[in-house]
Amino acid sequence: MRVIDVTLMMDQTRGENEATQGSLTMARLIARAQAGDRQAFDRMMIEHQNRVVSLAWRLLGNREDALDAAQESFMRVYRHLHKYDPSYEFSAWLYRIVVNVCRDQARKRSRIDTSSLDEAFESGRLNEPVSSDKTESAAILAQERKLLAKALLTLTEKERQAIVLRDLEGLATGEVAELLGSSPTTVRSQISSARSKIRAFRARFLT
Repeated sequence: MRVIDVTLMMDQTRGENEATQGSLTMARLIARAQAGDRQAFDRMMIEHQNRVVSLAWRLLGNREDALDAAQESFMRVYRHLHKYDPSYEFSAWLYRIVVNVCRDQARKRSRIDTSSLDEAFESGRLNEPVSSDKTESAAILAQERKLLAKALLTLTEKERQAIVLRDLEGLATGEVAELLGSSPTTVRSQISSARSKIRAFRARFLT
């Protein structure tokens, strides 16, 4: 038993060290990019591009729009990187930019097209990072991705943003509220409403 416990402790320590090393590496890249190192900036974007495109795709529902949003997001990051405060988590800062870009794009469109999103789910081209929190929507995502993609269309823009960030991206409610410029109470209400609509959509679809 003691050997097993030691092994588990070693694995846990190794994981923590790797996570810390990863954070330090990103911090160095950010510092170098802020100093004008273009290669460091490119490496930063490569590290985050999959998550950025995935988030934009979920919010916009269309591959081309998601790629455009990702490109615009990276351009904004490049223009405003000198304003980034290293004491603030970079991924949260980046998410805020992506959400704002997607909001701007959504306002220019009358509806969201999920045809390409459905195809991506079916072919496996779209990476699906699932929240470690065992929420109902995360379970739905794992089991019925295509159905969830369609169910997201029944939500308002704010509900979709809240549930995508909370249940699909795995952010805490407080983090979602900060990203959306809202209060935790409002976000919880939006998520509750979104989950109810998803359940209703699922019930109608399956009956």
